[in-house]
Amino acid sequence: MKDNFEVFFRRKPAMMLVSLKKNTRMRYGSVLAKEVDCTYSHAVKILQTLENLKLVGFEKRGRVKIIRLTKKGQDVAEAIENIRKLVK
Repeated sequence: MKDNFEVFFRRKPAMMLVSLKKNTRMRYGSVLAKEVDCTYSHAVKILQTLENLKLVGFEKRGRVKIIRLTKKGQDVAEAIENIRKLVK
């Protein structure tokens, strides 16, 4: 049986947003993929969707893209954390 949180959200995209909110250090796609336990290619697809929703942005530094939450992304991540606490 899925935990109550998964009834409302797709786990990996939601946890990506929460992970980005919790950690203030620079974030890369491969690191984020490991944190939410998914493949790099799956993480990239999720991040593209989140970018289209204007929840994350990318900053290119050399060959690496740094992932940052937008203001809207921070608000959504905070709401997800609050809902997660309520349904535990």
